[in-house]
Amino acid sequence: FSWGYFLGFNTYDFDVDYKNYIASPATGKDFSVDRTIGFNVGLIGNMRLSEHLDLRLEPGVSFNRINFQFTKADQKTFREINSTFVHVPLLLKFSTTRINNFKPFVVGGVSTSINLSSNENNPDDNDDGQFRMTTNNYYYELGFGIDLYLYYFKFTPSIRGVFAINDEFVRDDNPDNFYSGNVDKMSSRGMFLNFTFQ
Repeated sequence: FSWGYFLGFNTYDFDVDYKNYIASPATGKDFSVDRTIGFNVGLIGNMRLSEHLDLRLEPGVSFNRINFQFTKADQKTFREINSTFVHVPLLLKFSTTRINNFKPFVVGGVSTSINLSSNENNPDDNDDGQFRMTTNNYYYELGFGIDLYLYYFKFTPSIRGVFAINDEFVRDDNPDNFYSGNVDKMSSRGMFLNFTFQ
């Protein structure tokens, strides 16, 4: 067993499936998303299963902001969505044989998160200026990185893609309204750049 912590950056957007029509011939989308850079911090628990295989639990917190614009016909509405996630991945790490002080790896697994800023139970909806998402969400994750064995600790930069499985969009009270009428499914997807110290 080994322990550590990580610091890093993230960027999120949404993968949106539409029911029928689309608003903008230029983009082919009702919704436009501008990515911003967020911040991650968390802990690592690592169990070595074999020479090339580790099981990892990486509970952490991530903060991010998504600039989100609804477009339909000539109407446009802007939303700034600030989110705070308690994110808990359970991952399998497949490593190569160590080469001097370097050890590349790939990692994959599943995760869950609690969106502390979801507003899922807020009675107001987009007609009242309130964007709502589900609180509990589920993801699969894939990534790669390299372990660097330094004199006092192991330093690991890694890149990971995070893809939501469930529909995270809480529909507005009016099912045919401007904001949610054409949305079949909306799932977040993100990219994490983490720096781990063990």
